[in-house]
Amino acid sequence: MVALIALGLLSGLFFSSTFVLNRVMSLEGGHWVWSASLRYVFMILFLLLFLRIVQGQKATREVFKLFFEHWLFWVVSGSIGFGCFYALICYSAEYAPSWVVAATWQVTIIASLLILMLFGRSFPKKIWLFSLIIFLGVILVNTSHIVVFDLLEFIKGSFPVLIAAFCYPFGNQLVWESKHGHKMFPKIDSPLLDNAFNKVFLLSLGSVPFWIVLIALTHPPLPSNAQIINTALVALLSGIVATTLFLMARHRAKKSSEIAAVDATQASEVIFALLGEMLFLGTPLPNGQAWFGMAFVFVGLFLFIYFQEKR
Repeated sequence: MVALIALGLLSGLFFSSTFVLNRVMSLEGGHWVWSASLRYVFMILFLLLFLRIVQGQKATREVFKLFFEHWLFWVVSGSIGFGCFYALICYSAEYAPSWVVAATWQVTIIASLLILMLFGRSFPKKIWLFSLIIFLGVILVNTSHIVVFDLLEFIKGSFPVLIAAFCYPFGNQLVWESKHGHKMFPKIDSPLLDNAFNKVFLLSLGSVPFWIVLIALTHPPLPSNAQIINTALVALLSGIVATTLFLMARHRAKKSSEIAAVDATQASEVIFALLGEMLFLGTPLPNGQAWFGMAFVFVGLFLFIYFQEKR
């Protein structure tokens, strides 16, 4: 369990680059559709190169074969787990600072539990308590920066993130359920899915139709060179490194409670995003309430580890 938590925290560190870089692109005038879609263009290119070098041409062809054998499943899971999730995250960056997006994103801790219940998975009731402790810490961090509540800012900057918080674990859980033989989905118990890079590549390919439709509907202006470079960085740090580490941890989880614990580590993104804003955007030091909230986050994570080790 400690190893799973460590992988989850490391993925949270790289994931946090998404929130900071998206905010930077937004402040520079980059359209949110390009911030979202170009990330997955670069992810597919990076992963294709990586798979060809590491696994070879034959193994790469097998990955494409697996995609086309179950293309509808990968389009649905990729569109929800990668497409809807990230489009909403980038849209929110137009209206809210990275710390608001990162803090609101932690609703995914609770969302993951609800989705596991939706698929008939069970876990100890204590998991709810641990998750709520983490979520309370997130609320404290979030509200520590709010001076006057702005309903319009919430609707545009936070509400889309609330929806994204359900899309991401739902899309990932579809893959987990399919691999483990859920009767509602095609059985895809391929050894290729034991490799997290293959899984990310398949989901990224599945999201392509979503991005094509989104671009056709929004007609965004062409991206600047700076936005292209920043989306490439997001693709590498968050899309490749962070997502692969996260899916690797989830794949190694043997029980629903372990999956919930891995998902909960993403609360660390709030802290990393705050530090990133301080470093790159000049955000001042958090106040006492924010530090108190961060303490709650790590207490909750510690309880996840302690509980699992005692079982």
